[in-house]
Amino acid sequence: MTTLAAMPKNWGLGELAASLVELILPRPCAGCGEETEAGGVLCVSCQEHLRHVPCRVERPLPLGFPAWALGPYSDTRRSVIIAMKERGHQAVRKHVGAVLAAGIEYLRARGDIPETAVMVPAPTRMSSARERGGDPVTAMCEAAEERLPGWSTVVALATAESSADQSDLTAGERADNMRAAVLLRPCAQQLRGRAVLLVDDVVTTGATLRASAARVRAVGGDVIGAIVLADA
Repeated sequence: MTTLAAMPKNWGLGELAASLVELILPRPCAGCGEETEAGGVLCVSCQEHLRHVPCRVERPLPLGFPAWALGPYSDTRRSVIIAMKERGHQAVRKHVGAVLAAGIEYLRARGDIPETAVMVPAPTRMSSARERGGDPVTAMCEAAEERLPGWSTVVALATAESSADQSDLTAGERADNMRAAVLLRPCAQQLRGRAVLLVDDVVTTGATLRASAARVRAVGGDVIGAIVLADA
């Protein structure tokens, strides 16, 4: 739920008015489209649907590091991801960040990951991030970071603007495409000698995660694993 204190100071009158309306009027659930409580993001049913413990992700071609998904690529998760990415739904990004933080806490309690690490969001085109009002996966990480003392987010990766759209490629083509498409940002040097947890919204073939891990390792980062919202 949006609060006045949480509203960015650089918002214009239009953005402020829209957020005030959200505080007063109910809006459709980002997961199923049903009505939520005033200021709500997800209905009770969809909130419950997102409460999965992390499950290991396995692929025919091994990733080379442990990976976990916070659930299957269900209709609810698909709708939430579309709301985050294609509809500029800022509030749902924070809610999913809380879900991500809970998953990380679970893995930390089990001893599957260290007490602290750096979250590195999956790469995206800078143009796509601008069109979406910021990168949704980065927003997830930053929201999770607020709930995880000692954790931080480093936006170390980007996708080349000229790279092909992954959705149109076969598994083999995706791997070839991502090997060349994933780029390091200057801040990637901050990862040297640090434990890194890769974060993405969906895993399909695993090509993006593999390419991301290779880039992080190239600058001396220690990839301890990856966590995604949905396993497709």
